[in-house]
Amino acid sequence: MLRVESVSAFYGAIQALRNISIHVSPREIVTLLGANGAGKTTLMKVISGIHPPAKGRVLFSGQNIAGLPTEHILRLGVGQVPEGRQIFAPLSVIDNLTLGAYVRFQREVRGEVFKDLESIFELFPVLRERQKQRAGTLSGGEQQMVAIGRTLMARPKLLLLDEPSRGLAPMLVSDIFKAIQTLRTRGTTILLVEQNAKAALKVADRGYVLENGMVILEGETQDLLNNKSVQRAYLGREYREVWE
Repeated sequence: MLRVESVSAFYGAIQALRNISIHVSPREIVTLLGANGAGKTTLMKVISGIHPPAKGRVLFSGQNIAGLPTEHILRLGVGQVPEGRQIFAPLSVIDNLTLGAYVRFQREVRGEVFKDLESIFELFPVLRERQKQRAGTLSGGEQQMVAIGRTLMARPKLLLLDEPSRGLAPMLVSDIFKAIQTLRTRGTTILLVEQNAKAALKVADRGYVLENGMVILEGETQDLLNNKSVQRAYLGREYREVWE
């Protein structure tokens, strides 16, 4: 579904990505691991069209989308849930969710869009109760649910999730990752950036480790779990408890 080929990107004179190549197959969950500044978010922004690549190709379903406008990429089926949620705080929950479907209003009747709200409320039942509440008054976990639901309203084939558990209480982290697993069963393909490596590797099929804008390691989940460098850098001494 997604193939990134030899992509490099810059912020001014600073090179953020160095010849990165990754791929994501349909219905997979693939995670990107790495320290802050490794290039994970920049790669997501390149894929979704927010940041232009200096070189390389980004193929989505065989089409090179590198450099296309973000709205065009969203219409093709790539939706990003940004780091830090970035919801519209003064608006209600239901308005935030409905705005996520703005690219569909031009070609679909409104009834179809509002029908999709039910699938969001099934995924995150608390949002049904909070639908008329201002989004800025929600808890951090509820705001993250709104951010995910808003992107899902565009019916993406590929969902880019950037740090969905950041700043959340452990119980809410569990809820978010259960929702990620549910989305896979619904047929959504997911590329996941997550500092919580234990949680990410628990749900992912494969992963890539980024360092200084380069892919230094890739493999299936179990291979990464067994890799001593990954254990030391991201999992810690107690990592085995997650899998036992």
